[in-house]
This record gives sequence, C-alpha cells and structure tokens, in this order.
Amino acid sequence: MHRIVEKKVLSDEVFLYRIEAPLIAESRKPGQFVIVQTDTEYGERIPLTIADADPVAGTITLIFQVVGDATHRLAALPEGGVIENVLGPLGRPTHIEHVGMVVCVGGGIGVAPLHPIAQAMKRAGNRLIVILGARTEKLIILESEMRALSDEFILCTDDGSRGRKALVTEPLREVCARTPKPDQVVAIGPPIMMKAVSETTRPFAIPTIVSLNSIMVDGTGMCGGCRVTVGGQTRFVCVDGPEFDGHEVDFTNLMQRLRTYKPFEDQAHERCHLELQIQELKKHA
Repeated sequence: MHRIVEKKVLSDEVFLYRIEAPLIAESRKPGQFVIVQTDTEYGERIPLTIADADPVAGTITLIFQVVGDATHRLAALPEGGVIENVLGPLGRPTHIEHVGMVVCVGGGIGVAPLHPIAQAMKRAGNRLIVILGARTEKLIILESEMRALSDEFILCTDDGSRGRKALVTEPLREVCARTPKPDQVVAIGPPIMMKAVSETTRPFAIPTIVSLNSIMVDGTGMCGGCRVTVGGQTRFVCVDGPEFDGHEVDFTNLMQRLRTYKPFEDQAHERCHLELQIQELKKHA
C-alpha cells in the first residue's frame, strides 16, 4: 500500500500525486517509470514516469492525465488514500553527462517526465534551454519549475493564450541554427510532436533523444505489448527504453499502434464522466 500524501489538480484532468514509496524514491534515476494499480486483482496496470522524488521524505511524484477508466479510478482517490500496488523503478535511466548545450523540449503532459531529466542535465553542468508547448494556457504544467532550471526559457501555445503563438519546432529551429548549435536535444510529448522535433534537428545533425509511451501491460519485457520499431529493429519500451534515438524511431508505426484502443478509451472516458454526473445529481436529489 502506498499512501497519497499530496494531491493537486494541475490543469484540466491532469493530476499530481505525491505518494509514499521510500525504496523507489531512493533508487530511481531520471527517465525511469513505475507501474501503478488501484486494484491488484482486476485493475489495469498504468505506466507513469517518475516526475520527481524525495529520498529523505520517502516520496515520489507522479503526474498523469485522465484518458480512460483506469486513470479515472486513479484520479478519484483522495489525498490520504492509498494506491495498492506501485512497481518500479522500471526502464533504462537517461544517460546524463556534460555535453555543453542541451535543449529540453516538452509538450503537454510530457513536461512531467522531462522535469527530472532537465534537473539532471543542469546538475551535470550543461547550459540548459527549455522549450515548452501546450495547446492552450490552461494545459501548461510545471512552468515555474522548468523556468527555474533554465538558462533560456521559451513558452509556446498553439492558440497564443500564453507565451509565443507557435509550435515548439519553430523556436527549436531557430535555436538549432545558432552558432554554436546545441549539442543535444531531449524531447518528450505527444508522438506527433516528438516526430516533428526529430525532423527539425535531423538536418542539423544534432543528437535527439525521445521518450516513448507505447501500449504497455506488464512493464518487464514479457508481454511484448510495448514493442516499437527503432532503426528497423523491434525494441521493447519497458526494458530497452523508454528513451531512444529520435532519428531512428518509426513514429508512423508507433502512432498507428497507439490508436488501436483509442475508441475504447473514449467510450470509457465518456462513461466515467456520465457516472460522475449521476453521482452529483443523486447528492442533490
């Protein structure tokens, strides 16, 4: 059992949980993730990147977006409640070293897993440029935390409600064209964004790392559900990743696989919202 010591709503259907997990907090490294279950008998296994950790307090921070039945159940847990099962840390840690200038590009909920990587890159002595993007101002998360880490900070929104009205690739292209150019780019966000970032950096021959969040079941390499194609070969995100060379990832294949269960997620999302509305009506009946 893992107690939820803090619960926050960051934006529309995006939640931050700080939970008790002392062994994970002590051993986790940037880039790694956990799998959580609210019900160990019937509950779906949900992979979530560790956004932060406090080894002294024995807590880890998880940030997630509600997309289906399992995440609705997770979001319904109260502060002080418990998550029955948390498995981790899983996945290969981010390779951190002093390379010179690093650009961290985050989109939407992808800013959460990017945060510990940016922390580690900064601690390693790199000059850090952070570019964050979201569809609208209400969907921006961890702005103050990422801004505090940055030597240069650029904020973009699709609708121009905050920061620069642009996709993240626009300022990224400008940064890549500078002299000297960046030594490394790390991008985490929707697959379409990571694909666009990788294509932006390709002509400049800038090493680009992306973190993939594919369909995942067991998280230990046994089921093969998280398979992706990288450099023409099959890789498994849970044990070979989650980070890969963005110039080698077959994003078209990844996005096709991610759409497999999208109709079922949408149906579950609508059903959960309807159930909540019925519960509210009953309270006031």
